[in-house]
Amino acid sequence: MKLSAFFALLVVGGPAFADDYLGFQSPTGNIHCAMYIFDGSAEARCDLRDYVPSYTKRPAGCDLDWGMAFAVGASGKGVLACVGDTVQDPGNAVLPYGEAVSLGGISCVSAKTGMTCTNADGHGFSVAKAKQKLF
Repeated sequence: MKLSAFFALLVVGGPAFADDYLGFQSPTGNIHCAMYIFDGSAEARCDLRDYVPSYTKRPAGCDLDWGMAFAVGASGKGVLACVGDTVQDPGNAVLPYGEAVSLGGISCVSAKTGMTCTNADGHGFSVAKAKQKLF
């Protein structure tokens, strides 16, 4: 599923999605993330406002923005997301360093070194201004 389709449904769907969506940001405000469940499957995504790109090759078939957005589902590896939207929202709650949030089998942890989101298979991503990593 494309994230843009999810966000279009979120806007149309309104409050019914509220319990299945968490938006948060790092204490610096440079990393904004969202965790959500759509069609019974969880996903986490983080967008960077300012960054030095670790990935410089456009994802195959991507005609949208890339390089600043990373995602992971409840299973499978983390991916460099191809997106036409953003999860950045100045109203997102701040996730303090050392704290974590979880939804649908995915956990995201805030640290001074960046944000790491991991699924139950041990796959995901770590993002920071200086470096991004998929695993």
